[in-house]
Amino acid sequence: MQIENNLQEIIIRAIKELYHADMEASQITLQKTKKEFKGHYTLVTFPLLKISRKKPEDTAEEIGDWLAENAGIVSGYNVIKGFLNLEIASKAWLGLLEGIDAQPEYGFTAVTDAAPLYMVEYSSPNTNKPLHLGHVRNNLLGHSLCEVLAANGKRVVKTNIVNDRGIHICKSMLAWQKWGNGETPESSGKKGDHLIGDYYVLFDKKYKEELASLQEEGISKEDAEGQSQLMAEAREMLRKWEAGDKETVNLWEQMNAWVYAGFDETYHRMGVSFDKIYYESQTYLAGKEEVLRGLNEGLFYRKEDGSVWADLTPYGLDHKLLLRADGTSVYMTQDIGTAKLRFDDYPIDTMIYVVGNEQNYHFQVLSILLDMLGFEFGKGLVHFSYGMVELPEGKMKSREGTVVDADDLMAEMVETARETSKELGKLEGISTEEADKIAEMVGMGALKYFILKVDPKKNMTFNPKESIDFNGNTGPFIQYTHARIQSVLRKAGDQGISLPEKLEKKLTLSEKEEGLVQLLSEFDAVVKQAGAEYNVSLIGNYVYELAKEFNQFYHDFSILREENNSLRDFRLLLSKNIALTIKKGMKLFGIEVPERM
Repeated sequence: MQIENNLQEIIIRAIKELYHADMEASQITLQKTKKEFKGHYTLVTFPLLKISRKKPEDTAEEIGDWLAENAGIVSGYNVIKGFLNLEIASKAWLGLLEGIDAQPEYGFTAVTDAAPLYMVEYSSPNTNKPLHLGHVRNNLLGHSLCEVLAANGKRVVKTNIVNDRGIHICKSMLAWQKWGNGETPESSGKKGDHLIGDYYVLFDKKYKEELASLQEEGISKEDAEGQSQLMAEAREMLRKWEAGDKETVNLWEQMNAWVYAGFDETYHRMGVSFDKIYYESQTYLAGKEEVLRGLNEGLFYRKEDGSVWADLTPYGLDHKLLLRADGTSVYMTQDIGTAKLRFDDYPIDTMIYVVGNEQNYHFQVLSILLDMLGFEFGKGLVHFSYGMVELPEGKMKSREGTVVDADDLMAEMVETARETSKELGKLEGISTEEADKIAEMVGMGALKYFILKVDPKKNMTFNPKESIDFNGNTGPFIQYTHARIQSVLRKAGDQGISLPEKLEKKLTLSEKEEGLVQLLSEFDAVVKQAGAEYNVSLIGNYVYELAKEFNQFYHDFSILREENNSLRDFRLLLSKNIALTIKKGMKLFGIEVPERM
């Protein structure tokens, strides 16, 4: 944003000379000129009226006249009420493009050993079912947030907490034990996480059948749930697991190993990874220790049935269960232990939890409980709360087996990308291997972009068909724009045209060309804003705008056929840097961009 900074300094000089007043850059309100007006930057004069003691229009005219006479970078101006719209000279944009071109990592801040450490938790799967569409949004948001933070110079530790214990895990284990007949991923031909997920659904089916049978005997639903033999067996299995029963633990280890192998395949295709994985089976005991310490110190209380609770009414909340009557722990207990272990393991400056907005209350309570227990980091936890993702058909339900499986979704996206690309003739003349690579790139790019372009706080509907459109605000459109630019640059090379390091400063650029350089220069500010606000969608909106503006430019202007060599060289250098910025922006989404398409 070199031009904007220079402009601020010059405006400060203008105010000093015109009104004999000293101003700081923070007091100068500059913004990008609205598209309906001519200009690049707009100075808002209303905050200056106390100094000028004149009408807004008169103040704007005076400052505009001074800048036109004394500032070489200002080529003209116009006044709309109290807004001074400033036009920046072509030579300034040419110099700015040279500066951006000299910085291949423009927009990114290098990470140093002294940078603050951010730990980001995402994914958080259960080992009783495969990853589904909801997990896809979680994983993509978590991965992209880590990329954006790193691009802002932060040290980042990507972490995952696997929910590998508890009553829901025991339901899958019990169902497999009762009705599995020794089935394995190898014997069934299924991924391990899919196999175990089937048994979770089977448990729910058998449980509902049992309840229905009991209710037919005249028992109420509530009493039937209390008398369920199946649920009693699941609870007994949980108690055995927590007691370290060898047979139960062996079964648990075997089934979890199948699930982890399945998860690894899904994560690999999705392009996400972790630096450190925690398991609730290893953290819940640390949580129980902290809860019992809190009980001994009078921070918590025990009910007559033996359960342990926290009274949060002084914080405007209710009473929170921390240990059940049978001594088993709940999610909150485990999260207390996990947080403690993480801060023991790493010098974390900021801990971010990427978890859906249905858990807002949970993280509000977790923060309070950690603070009550005396952990300094308690109040500093950040809940990256995001909205739910649905399909046009509506919500998903794991227990009923109506979820959209992540593996199936990714496979469908890639196959749709292949068919669409083939119909549009984008796979002609290339090998099968290259066609497969492009289909994977486009399909996964479509999925990731469609999900990440939405403000994380908002609920969203994922529409597979819309996401693979090669026109509009989609991943394939942006990928195709990058490939189009690469094609132009290859043709330039074939013609022996080399990109210049220095541009002819006497060139007069069109309004569209100046606007593209200005938009290109904003990448730095967008990356910073996305990191500061934890809003990765800003990156997507920016890259789409850049791709859209380039395509309009490409349609209206010649590049290689431009007869003025200096202007042709400028357009090639501009195109090269737009392609690089698209590539860097999409990298923050975990999206690859093809060189050919």
